Amino acid sequence: MVHGTHNALEDIRNKDIKIYINGEFFSRTDAKISVFDSGYLVGDGIWEALRLHNGVLVFLEDHFERLWQAAATVGMQFPFTQKELEDEVWKVLKLNNMYDDVHVRIMITRGIKKTPSQDPRLTISGPNVVIVPEFKKASNESKEKGITLFTSTIRRGSPDYLDPRLNCHSKLHEVQALVQAIEAGADEALMLDINGFVSTCNATNFFIIKNNEVWTSTGAYCMNGITRAKVIEACEKNNIVCKQKDFSLFDVYGADEAFVTGTFGGLTPVTKIDGRTIGQKPYGDFTRKLSTLYNNLIEDYVNNNA
Repeated sequence: MVHGTHNALEDIRNKDIKIYINGEFFSRTDAKISVFDSGYLVGDGIWEALRLHNGVLVFLEDHFERLWQAAATVGMQFPFTQKELEDEVWKVLKLNNMYDDVHVRIMITRGIKKTPSQDPRLTISGPNVVIVPEFKKASNESKEKGITLFTSTIRRGSPDYLDPRLNCHSKLHEVQALVQAIEAGADEALMLDINGFVSTCNATNFFIIKNNEVWTSTGAYCMNGITRAKVIEACEKNNIVCKQKDFSLFDVYGADEAFVTGTFGGLTPVTKIDGRTIGQKPYGDFTRKLSTLYNNLIEDYVNNNA
């Protein structure tokens, strides 16, 4: 069985979901995109993931701000507003009778190409918008077990050639890092930045706890994680020292605890890195405390937006 931060409980309802493609709805088996789609051809697309919790799309404004920033970064023009896209998401959720424990993936590519090419001027359609909603509840058993990491030789790139903060479809270097980690017997990959400092993981952001302080990277070479930002916010609100700084594997191997963050899994403890055991138990007390504080932020958001 595949083990990692995206482990979800099986839900038979997902076989009957309706998937949104450019305003139309399709069954899972019939949902298709053209082979001339720019995302398929050259990875020319951006994406966002949302969680539906008790009828509320959690931290929606933050996710849409990141999506619109990504579009501006790659020079993609949206023919719709944030409110109009939100309305389309709600159409998908209502059609699928979804209310809680739902993961929504929004994928937007530049559009259909006249011929296979990188050139955006050869795009002959507007953006292709795909919305995939799934009933996905994180496996608590997986969270209690924690995950193991392996430090990949694939580095997180510099902002001057592919900014790591960009949520784009071009994820091949992260896949390469994950392949290395899997072949080394780990669940996921830890990635360093171009200077050799710890940056992030292949699909999540990375934190350590040392002497009752929370450390994470500077943010210059890691994913622009919403959950990462919320953990930092939770620390600030609760007078917990949280440092965004450069640190190396020297610091990681001697950490008291380690965990990763992501929209789907929230906070997931890390038990081993490069074969070295981290902490005294799989799910450390400090990580549990931070997970509770993060969940409190979600509940506050839901209560204020219900």
